[in-house]
Amino acid sequence: MITRIETVAVIGAGYMGGGIAQSLAAAGITVTLADVTAEATSKALERLLREAGEFEAQGLFAPGSAEAIKANLKTADSIEDAVRGVDFIEEAVPEIPSIKHEVLRRICAAARPDAIIGTNTSTLPVKTLAPAVTHPERFLTVHFSNPAPFIPGVELVSGEATDPAIIPVVKAMLRRAKRLSAEVADVPGFVLNRLQYVLLKESNSIVEEGIATVQDVDTIVRSTFGFRLPFFGPFAIADMAGLDVYANCFQTFEDAFGERLATPELLKSLVAEGKFGVKSGAGFNGNFDPEMAAKLVAYRNKAYARMAQLLEELGPSPLEEARSTTSE
Repeated sequence: MITRIETVAVIGAGYMGGGIAQSLAAAGITVTLADVTAEATSKALERLLREAGEFEAQGLFAPGSAEAIKANLKTADSIEDAVRGVDFIEEAVPEIPSIKHEVLRRICAAARPDAIIGTNTSTLPVKTLAPAVTHPERFLTVHFSNPAPFIPGVELVSGEATDPAIIPVVKAMLRRAKRLSAEVADVPGFVLNRLQYVLLKESNSIVEEGIATVQDVDTIVRSTFGFRLPFFGPFAIADMAGLDVYANCFQTFEDAFGERLATPELLKSLVAEGKFGVKSGAGFNGNFDPEMAAKLVAYRNKAYARMAQLLEELGPSPLEEARSTTSE
């Protein structure tokens, strides 16, 4: 069994596949790229090398990244040539099951039987793709987010047949590329898009009900709770705010909206046990001793202040500038 990934093939050279290839090549991993035709692959390589130089010049990539990508990223004329002999294969073709099935079959026909195969899919469960894979114990979802060169989080989704022993091997590769990985269950949408789409759906409802405009919803999200999210997830934020406070707020929501926004059972049980988060010393994230609580609050304050400074330094996004000009 493969214990360390040194060579990778990325199948699909679009913006997702190309960004994944850049990220791994910049980490010193040998990456072979292949797309639908040799010509398409060659054009993609030209774009990726040009972008890498631009990103480094802009300070978005670390010094030396463009050279590392140039040294470690190569192309193959076909899927079969790309995957032959490599340790890990990342399939990143369009989110259409029939296309993914065809590509996965071609990969399996040419790859080593022990090569680990990952699929980059936003919503498709492993169980819908695994039938196309021989030796499905080496198959899992390795879901990068767009734009792949800059978003650090990666979802790892095992199927029923996935060998648990390959997970630490994939995680080690991702760590080399300075990526954070999280293991989630094999359900449609996984975690990332289940949360993201629920937020978008509720945002649409708010606009449709006349509660706020599209622009005002975006402003609220990015300048309030969204301001916290680069540093803390929803459970950590709730622990700091107070789980008893959240329970009281959920009661208001339940009274107004019914079962759809009823108090979650896990939250109820913690509050019933007197676990209110940081202020009581225990919550969603386990125990908080006084020293940990003080460090957490100090980090939070520093993080939010730095975020405000960064946003001021960057200035408004082009979208916000356009909105401001339109409203004048």
